[in-house]
Amino acid sequence: MTPQALVGWAITGTMYATAIAMLMALYRLLRGPSVPDRILALDTLSVAAIAQLILLGMHLDTAIYFEAALVIAMLGFVSTVVLSKYVLRRDIVE
Repeated sequence: MTPQALVGWAITGTMYATAIAMLMALYRLLRGPSVPDRILALDTLSVAAIAQLILLGMHLDTAIYFEAALVIAMLGFVSTVVLSKYVLRRDIVE
């Protein structure tokens, strides 16, 4: 087995593990008992989506997926901050 094949298998296995993590975060997002649990699940889901895009970019050897992951990272950060502010104050606009 060549090192390239081993890296390919590792990337594929990690993509499956990340997909399972995304499914578990989606379950918590839909069934979470409270709003902070759902916010945390949404943040976890966005981090897992970023990881999945980076792994896909490594697997396909293209750079466009890294840029998409960067956009999702920025949107995920802003959405987490806004939702957390909403939970604390029950008002988004100052």
